[in-house]
Amino acid sequence: MLDLSPRPGDLEPIETASVDELRALQLERLQWSVRHAYENVPHYRASLDASGVHPDDVKSLADLAKLPFTTKSDLRDNYPFGMFAVPRQEVARVHASSGTTGKPTVVGYTKADLDTWAQVVARSIRAAGGRAGHVLHNAYGYGLFTGGLGAHAGAELLGCTVVPVSGGMTERQVQLIRDFEPDVIMVTPSYMLSIIDEMERQGVDPRTTSLKVGIFGAEPWTNDMRHEMERRLDMHAVDIYGLSEVIGPGVASECVETKDGLHVWEDHFYPEIIDPVTGEVLPDGEEGELVLTSLTKQAMPVIRYRTRDLTRLLPGTARSMRRIEKITGRTDDMIILRGVNLFPTQIEELILRVPALSPHFQCVLSRTGNLDDLTVLVERREDAAAAGAGEELRRLVKNSIGVTVAVDVVEPGGIERSVGKMRRIVDRRPRR
Repeated sequence: MLDLSPRPGDLEPIETASVDELRALQLERLQWSVRHAYENVPHYRASLDASGVHPDDVKSLADLAKLPFTTKSDLRDNYPFGMFAVPRQEVARVHASSGTTGKPTVVGYTKADLDTWAQVVARSIRAAGGRAGHVLHNAYGYGLFTGGLGAHAGAELLGCTVVPVSGGMTERQVQLIRDFEPDVIMVTPSYMLSIIDEMERQGVDPRTTSLKVGIFGAEPWTNDMRHEMERRLDMHAVDIYGLSEVIGPGVASECVETKDGLHVWEDHFYPEIIDPVTGEVLPDGEEGELVLTSLTKQAMPVIRYRTRDLTRLLPGTARSMRRIEKITGRTDDMIILRGVNLFPTQIEELILRVPALSPHFQCVLSRTGNLDDLTVLVERREDAAAAGAGEELRRLVKNSIGVTVAVDVVEPGGIERSVGKMRRIVDRRPRR
């Protein structure tokens, strides 16, 4: 693969700032952000007052732990604009979640927030190997979802030529990749698999395309999936992380020269890892739930937002800012089966160890009597026979995770394709 390591002068000074310089900047910005939220958002004033905490009590970064958490339910309870810290007339744009599990969560941006967002996305694309002048094929969805427009603005700021394809029309995606010869593609990893499958269906060898970098986010994916992508495409597969409630894509990114975790852009977002049960802050290196606090957002600051994503904080390598390990799963995606906790990413890792099986899969939950059952629905590869593959995966799950599951191997194309986030868990248990 092409060497896309940064050249001298490529990085912003803050990316290589000393830890002391970074912590001083974070404290200054944290104190501003907490005060801004307290003075302008009734929810935060009530929440801090109820906890007996005042913005003046934040005298160090460690004092952040005194503040209460913010959750997705807080955002839903204040639907649509109750979490905004500026008058609605100063909000330049709103985005929202799909609302499939309740009211959508609405987020707002001032013009300055949009500039910050473009800056951190541009930084992320550059860290992943994108450069000014590259053609960037953007297959994230546009609209209320933050992925498409967030990636678009950052790519333009970096100086890329943006092809705003959005999701869907997979045959056309392949045609445009062949005709426009992009250097970079931004897309969810599950939909990238669909694009690769379509290339092969059309008789196109994915390794012969112009793509040098794939920037994949919006859903957890494993290092085994990275190796699968890089093997089939002969390009760098790099992780990007973000969430709408905090800003959108661009909160953290892997660096193409190391691919060893995602550097959090700590000049704008302060990370903590907590025990998801007790809420206790855990030291760097221990796995838990990621909590993020915005340091510079004007329209909608978030204080100690519980992401539900499971990871750990690690020292910086390619940049001086700390890294988060690849997301291993979510506390709300956790399946508890016969007393054992498991995540779809664990299933994915095992599927990729069975040569006859493809990474297209779903975890289907059902119930027999009072006991829950899990069936892994997985496609065989085009050029492979299914005989024995299901039993091999069942054995791997039993030996590695310690639970017994059923495995149903289906024909290629037998599982629904996603143009956005893949639905990994299908819950068919009766409602009690």
